[in-house]
This record gives sequence, structure tokens and C-alpha cells, in this order.
Amino acid sequence: MRVSPVPPLRWFGVTYVQTVRNTPLTVVFFFVVFVLPRVGVVFSYFTFAVLALSIYHAALVCEAVRSGINGVDVGQAEAARALGLTFSQNLRLIVLPQAFRNVLQPLGSVFSALIRNTSIAAAFGVQELTGVVQRLTTANPDHVIAVLFGGVVGYLILTLALAGGLALAERRVVRVR
Repeated sequence: MRVSPVPPLRWFGVTYVQTVRNTPLTVVFFFVVFVLPRVGVVFSYFTFAVLALSIYHAALVCEAVRSGINGVDVGQAEAARALGLTFSQNLRLIVLPQAFRNVLQPLGSVFSALIRNTSIAAAFGVQELTGVVQRLTTANPDHVIAVLFGGVVGYLILTLALAGGLALAERRVVRVR
């Protein structure tokens, strides 16, 4: 929406991204977990955690994609318009494939942050890696270091797998150029 030619869509996109990006993730969690049930929206804590993380990280993904779109030479879009392509065709067929190359690394950072930010869900009753580590350290106080080390290794495996997948995708994109 932030690159839309329709002013109300652009305004909504700017408002959403600026509001959510400048709000701490914990506040988004509090809003989703405590305010939404008061207005009749009731889900499991896991669904609330997915919703909060989605709302927050969607704004970050939006900015990464917008920066990739802005990185595409203006002449490309002008040439597509000269050929008679509509805005959506221009975006889908010309601009976004080129923007994808520019967006891979920033998206990798956003998704890596998403993996790490899931730990906040533990404070809201969702059993994810950090929550499990907390339970295990409580149940096994004599093995706290080993349990914490296991939690760190778990996050490391997830983020390194993501980095490896992104490196593979980046090599494929470079070959296409």
C-alpha cells in the first residue's frame, strides 16, 4: 500500500507501518492478549501470539519490500507504463521480481528477528522454546547451565538454518541475473 498510486491506501500503509514499527513488541502483545478479548475476540494464547507477531513483523516486512521496490530503477517502471502495462501488472511482472533481489538480505534480518522475538510469547503463556527452557530450569535446578545452553543451541539452529536457506536463495538469484 505504501507504493500505491491511491492516496487513501498510501496513507493507511504509512500510518500502519509507522505506528506498529515504533511500538514495542511487548505493547503489541499486551494489546492483542488483553484488549482484543474485551471487545469479544477470543482465541487461544498461541493464536494471540501468532497474531501479535504477525501484526508487528508485517510492518517490518512491508518496509523491507518497499525499500526493495524503491531500489528498482524508475526507468523500468516507466518503460512498463510505456508498453501499456497497468500498475498491478507493472508491479507484479517488472518491479517485484527485480525488488526481490534487493529484499533478500533485509528480509533475512526480519525473519531472524521474528524467530528470536517468539521468546516474548513465553511471557503470555505460550509454550515455545524459551518457555520450555524456563520450565526445564525450574524442574532441574542442578542442570540450569545445560538447559540454557540447549535453548541457545535451539535458537542457533533455527537462525542458522534460515541464514543457509537465504544464502541458497541469494545464489540462485545471482545466477538468474
